[in-house]
Amino acid sequence: MPKRLRQLLSGKIPSGDLAQICNSYDIVGDIAIIRLIAGSEKHCSLVAKAIMGFHTNVKTVLGQVGAVQGDFRLRELRHIAGQKKTTVSYRESGCVFSVDVEQCYFSPRLGNERMRIARQVGSGEVVVNMFAGVGCFSILIAKHSEAEKVYSIDVNPTAVQYMQENVRLNGAYGKVIPVLGDAKDVIEKRLCHVANRVLMPLPEKALEYLPSALLALTRRRGWIHYYDFEHAARGVDAVQRVRMRVSEKLENLGIAADVALGRVVRSTGPHWYQVALDIAVRQ
Repeated sequence: MPKRLRQLLSGKIPSGDLAQICNSYDIVGDIAIIRLIAGSEKHCSLVAKAIMGFHTNVKTVLGQVGAVQGDFRLRELRHIAGQKKTTVSYRESGCVFSVDVEQCYFSPRLGNERMRIARQVGSGEVVVNMFAGVGCFSILIAKHSEAEKVYSIDVNPTAVQYMQENVRLNGAYGKVIPVLGDAKDVIEKRLCHVANRVLMPLPEKALEYLPSALLALTRRRGWIHYYDFEHAARGVDAVQRVRMRVSEKLENLGIAADVALGRVVRSTGPHWYQVALDIAVRQ
């Protein structure tokens, strides 16, 4: 697990500057990605040296400038230290993934969540993953369940190319079906009423795309794994706020459903949370 950056840097930079260092970072294979914020850039070389000294497998350190943005959910990355590359091989739960961290959305922080979903998939199920990226959710489901098929959709052509490569690397031919396109259009044209389970791992668009997820379900019955971001001050229940918003949307659509489980997947910033809902659709 990554060690807290301020702990690694204690005594190496002035204490006043230490508070400007983002305390967490991602490690994807042998690439480390740190968040560059105002006041911390002047120490980025020291930060990279500390990370590479602690994680001896890390060969490259990249700095993330700004937030994930755009339809492809990309982040601007700046080379700080080590090998100049953005493509890496990443292992998770017995699977291997090739990914370009600059050209494709990817988060190693969702590893536990990906396995949690894979363990729920029953024998013979058809799954539609509406926002598949390089295929991590889809391939883990294929490898750790007896699903019949996982339709794996993404709008980013580069992500779909890596997904196809990851299908090959993990021997998931015929089980994971990569599909390039916007999930709304793909479901309307090709995947109406085919799925027992739908994944929606794109919090920014989940509420907007919920009707399409319902359209994908067989006889509008089955499971939807819904993800959203929520801001919640201390004492406010982020999960309950998302639950209420989704329940209202389903009610307006005339859908009978129960939220079987709601949980915070991770914190994404001060008082910001990524929330997951497991929704059982009855009608």
